Amino acid sequence: MNVVIIGCGIVGAVIAYELSLVPGLNITVLDKQSPAQASSGAALGVLMGIISHKIKGKAWRLRQTSIERYETLIPELEAITGDKIPYNRQGILSLCLEDENMAGWEKLQQVRHSQDFALEIWDRVQLQQICPQIDVKTTKIINAIYSPQDRQLDPTALTLALVTAAKHNGVTCKFGVQALGMTPNKEREVCQQIETTEGKIAGDWFIIAAGLGSSPLTAQLNQKVDIRPVLGQALHLRLGHKLGNPQFQPVITGNDVHIVPVGEGDYWVGATVEFPPDQLDDIPADKELLEAVLQQAIAFCPELATAKVIRTWSGLRPRPEGRPAPIIEKLPGYSNILLATGHYRNGVLLAPATAYTIREMIISKRVFIKETGFV
Repeated sequence: MNVVIIGCGIVGAVIAYELSLVPGLNITVLDKQSPAQASSGAALGVLMGIISHKIKGKAWRLRQTSIERYETLIPELEAITGDKIPYNRQGILSLCLEDENMAGWEKLQQVRHSQDFALEIWDRVQLQQICPQIDVKTTKIINAIYSPQDRQLDPTALTLALVTAAKHNGVTCKFGVQALGMTPNKEREVCQQIETTEGKIAGDWFIIAAGLGSSPLTAQLNQKVDIRPVLGQALHLRLGHKLGNPQFQPVITGNDVHIVPVGEGDYWVGATVEFPPDQLDDIPADKELLEAVLQQAIAFCPELATAKVIRTWSGLRPRPEGRPAPIIEKLPGYSNILLATGHYRNGVLLAPATAYTIREMIISKRVFIKETGFV
């Protein structure tokens, strides 16, 4: 059975790897760029699963599945590739300001305990003792929530490791190859092949994991999935030493600003959320918004004021218009085109669960055909 995956950001790469573990699948993944060049390459890799307020239904199941899979996926990939993937196991610390709903956090703590996950509520004294780099006096911090089982990783390193491991398992990767259009058989409601800049590729399954590129592909099939760009900017700071306790370096987040330790005295800080003006796709980066993010990070951790800005970067996040993110389903009208797109700000977090969902859709259909003989 031939499977074609369009898009090799973090979502497409995880799908390619997970499907490579299924016997009998011949997998081709293609992307017009090198892997991890779009939104995946711009992400901070903060995996806010347990500390999120999603507690039931699909939204929570996707987070739980991904958080649990990452614990096995990272060592699995490192064993295959021989490369170390930066993976921060020291948790996420969320700073609570004056208007924070602490009753909501206490309820979430009880729910997580019933789900066998830890969530700690620290007062100001405890926070100052454990994380002395945080200014609890002038920033109006009242409490902090510590989630020891949430994680952070390097999205680019992970994506490249997934590609290497997928190739090791027999996946064909075609980079610098653009998908031009898909050839449908309208009578059978299936897609027969995809036209690319390298020619036609036939397949039994087609998985569209192309982020913003998903819209024109689906529009060509008269089933446009409307995905809009949202810009995010971030900074790489070099302080030269670790903040606070060198042995305890969690991700610190507050007021939608993340401070992410990424080495010996280096920190990523981000990210802005910038919508296109007047529904246009072109979003000019707003330097003032990025400066506001930096100043908020400095307010939380004043030592960062002495850090040197090594680089700034930005990326476009794919946000579905008029419906929740992400989109993981069959394309309406087609039995063999699957959508794994529109993850918005949670592509890295939800990639493993997305891959599991896609895998089960393919396996269940294959079992059905084998048992019944019907396509």
